[in-house]
Amino acid sequence: MPHKGFVQLAPFTLHALACSSPDNGVIFCFCSGQISHYLRRATFWLLSSSCRLQWTPVSDSLYRDGDIIIGGLFPVHNDAPEPDQMFTQRMSRAPCQSLSFRHYRWLQTMLFAIEEINQNPGLLPNITLGYLAADTCLAERTTLGAALATVTGQEPTAWSSNCSSAPQVPVIVGDARSSASIAVARTLGVFDIPMVSYFASCSCLSDSKKYPYFLRTVPSDTFQAKGMASLLRLLSWTWVGVVSGDDDYGKFGVQLLLEELRGSGVCVAYSEVIPKAHTLWRMKNIVDIIRKSSAKVVVVFAIAPDAQALMEEVKRQNVSDRQWIATEAWVTSGDISDTQHLPLLVGTIGFALRKAQIPGLGPFLSRIKPVGPEEEPFVREFWETLFECSLQVNTSGPPRRSCTGAEKIAEKPSAYSDVSQLRVSYNVYKAVYAIAHAIQDIHYKLRKGSVLPVKYVILVNFTTPVGDIITFDKNGDPAASYDIINWHRDAQGTVAFVEVGNYDSNRGSNWEFQMEIKKVVWGGGWQNRVPVSVCSTPCPPGTWKVIQKGKPVCCFDCLPCADGEIKDFWSNAQNTECIPKQVEFLSFQDTMGIILTVLSISGAALTAAVLATFFCHRNTPLVRANNSELSFLLLLSLTLCFLCALAFIGQPVVWSCMLRHTLFGVSFVVCISCVLSKTVVVLVAFRATLPGNNLMRYFGPAQQRLGITFCTLIQVLVCLLWLVLAPPMPSENHERTHSATVVLECAVGSVAAFATLLGYIGLLAAICFLLAFFARKLPDNFNEAKFITFSMIIFCAVWAAFVPAYVSSPGKYAVAVEIFAILASSYGLLLCIFAPKCYIILLQPQKNTKKNMMAK
Repeated sequence: MPHKGFVQLAPFTLHALACSSPDNGVIFCFCSGQISHYLRRATFWLLSSSCRLQWTPVSDSLYRDGDIIIGGLFPVHNDAPEPDQMFTQRMSRAPCQSLSFRHYRWLQTMLFAIEEINQNPGLLPNITLGYLAADTCLAERTTLGAALATVTGQEPTAWSSNCSSAPQVPVIVGDARSSASIAVARTLGVFDIPMVSYFASCSCLSDSKKYPYFLRTVPSDTFQAKGMASLLRLLSWTWVGVVSGDDDYGKFGVQLLLEELRGSGVCVAYSEVIPKAHTLWRMKNIVDIIRKSSAKVVVVFAIAPDAQALMEEVKRQNVSDRQWIATEAWVTSGDISDTQHLPLLVGTIGFALRKAQIPGLGPFLSRIKPVGPEEEPFVREFWETLFECSLQVNTSGPPRRSCTGAEKIAEKPSAYSDVSQLRVSYNVYKAVYAIAHAIQDIHYKLRKGSVLPVKYVILVNFTTPVGDIITFDKNGDPAASYDIINWHRDAQGTVAFVEVGNYDSNRGSNWEFQMEIKKVVWGGGWQNRVPVSVCSTPCPPGTWKVIQKGKPVCCFDCLPCADGEIKDFWSNAQNTECIPKQVEFLSFQDTMGIILTVLSISGAALTAAVLATFFCHRNTPLVRANNSELSFLLLLSLTLCFLCALAFIGQPVVWSCMLRHTLFGVSFVVCISCVLSKTVVVLVAFRATLPGNNLMRYFGPAQQRLGITFCTLIQVLVCLLWLVLAPPMPSENHERTHSATVVLECAVGSVAAFATLLGYIGLLAAICFLLAFFARKLPDNFNEAKFITFSMIIFCAVWAAFVPAYVSSPGKYAVAVEIFAILASSYGLLLCIFAPKCYIILLQPQKNTKKNMMAK
């Protein structure tokens, strides 16, 4: 049972302040769970008694008097003494262990900022700031004890006998940890004492209703979680592991990250928690999970001591194939990035607080000495730890070399004297200046014994000596700004923190996150290649995702949509299901179909116009001399050639497949037969002018009609045999299996028939070309053979190019190639043969005379 005179407050007990009562009873009245009730109870005791400090709950503190005292909470040591849970005697004062150079620099930065303000005549003139900075030992219970001891002062009598005095410290800079800041904010909030934290980034502290007196110069983890999610999405890391600390910083941070990743396609392979007690077996289990997981990217959302404990086990198990993602809590920690861990952690990417250079801080840090009347607490321990020596004779334990006290701090590299990465230190610096400007804004009414109203701190708007503008929002949070840091190894084998990007919430949602990937050195042995961290590789087109049983959506198998005889299905864009393939054919709605339709109709209309022109001028010498009957038949066949192209456009059906090739074949044979007949007539007509030559009696109109009919019947016979034996039919082309479309086309049925049809047209065209070529030197004024030669050159060139283009064109483009060949050759015949005649008929009628036709 607890000793008589002690009151235990569940669920927490804290030995901090004892109040002597009339019956000599003692009450301990501080607990973060039910603080208001017990503070009221404590107040009753205080009003009826004299209050004295019975025990100092902190290891050490630094104090300097002033007109206004600023409190400070800093985890100078990393290990707090174990609490006495028996409550049988008064707890002895036990020192904290494991001094942190980095954290000690934070405390010294607060002292430096206060000294700088005191020497600045433009800020708080005639007011001297003092400080009372305590060591929190990086634990909630010691932090709360230090905070309460800070606000009550260092004198034996905490308050006067009438208990009317207010706390001596009106505002506190701290704490570093989120969990400890929550406990202190809840406790000191009852006394309206504001806190300005420099490193407590938990998003939960942005709740101004729960923590109305809490402010901070470090951004909320809400923005860090957004930045991390953006990083994972940018690099396509969809399968990641998460490790967090067992505190509010880790728990709320991971919760925010998971909320940002929800619905983004990024899955968490595992989520492990680093225990407060870094037991070997527990750390081994966590690293075993990391090592065995297929997730190559690991996010560690933990404070530096927890992350360091994890990396010690990573080093012991030699886990070298992971890409580590760090938070601002440990990304620039010298204890983790030392040469022992660096070979396994090179390439680490993390979010760091914005860096700044504080002029004069370096010399200020080097001023301390372990001897002299103004020796500060912590200095002797710091000196012996830094230089690995002893300032006094060591009678117990292993012998250590002696220190002289004249050693140079600047000559011994350490996290304390390293001012190249002033990030948290700069937050401490900004917190002190924010408090100073708030004091100045209330027109110097704040004096020792009064509380600084929190509204004046929230409303500050000033520029630091470094040049940054400092403001707070309504929740006491600053604007979020991070540097994205990448761990490189320099020539000396030590770490180099290289900035590869940044995150700034003031730039807007589309520009908050920026990163130069080319500057990044990747972890896990990837070096110059972006690591791949996926549970399952993306499914190829034509397959769909099947989520693996009991696993996240990022883990899936890929099953084919087209399997066996089932070929009409394909995967959707997300590869989540199989859907019917899209049907592809050259339609009248396609842009290509519209263009070809316009060209076809335009050609037919132009041919009809030429036909009308020839009909209107059928009695003129030029039309009569050019065998008007053949010209009319040629123009009619050309019209059919233009219009047959329309049969190739639209969804293939039985009648259109049978019509398109037969109409095309017959129309072109009639056309070429007419041209051939005209060529023969022209050639024979001029040969017949020779003496004794009477060849024209064999090439009269009747013979010409018979020849055209005979040539056409051959093509008709080929088409009939084709349609009877193996007609063209609509079909679905499944040869392109790796495609989301199925091509509807007209299968030719018989390749031999199709080749015969084209070959016969080619044969007639070749004969026509040869005859026209022989007749090219006939008299100029009646040299129709020359124009026929040009038309046949175009015709043969088009169809010679058609064959390879048709074979190599996929789907509907093969149909478009065939239509283009039909239209190009038709336009060639029309323009080469009839354009010169139309020019004379319409524009040069004076040349349309028999005399001109007969001229040599």
